[in-house]
Amino acid sequence: MSVNHGFHATMTARHGKGDELVALLLDAPSLPHEDCVVFLVGRSAGDPDVVHVTEGWTSREAHAAFFATEQAQALVAALQPLLAAESIYGDEVPVGGKAVF
Repeated sequence: MSVNHGFHATMTARHGKGDELVALLLDAPSLPHEDCVVFLVGRSAGDPDVVHVTEGWTSREAHAAFFATEQAQALVAALQPLLAAESIYGDEVPVGGKAVF
């Protein structure tokens, strides 16, 4: 399965809420979704309340369809109280790389 659409987000949690933000993201409903082929969560080495998410999807349409679901909207709503600032999002088309955990 190839990745044709993706995005990267940087989120800043309220002070001390980084662990809670990471736990919520690692339980995201997109993880088991067949069209989501990359879902990586990382943290800033210098600030544990800064969290990065990289997603890769089979298509822009699959990503949009998923985020229109009730599950995805519930995740977005659950994230909001944890965030201290506006998140920074950027669309991207992954071209290669590797992730092994």
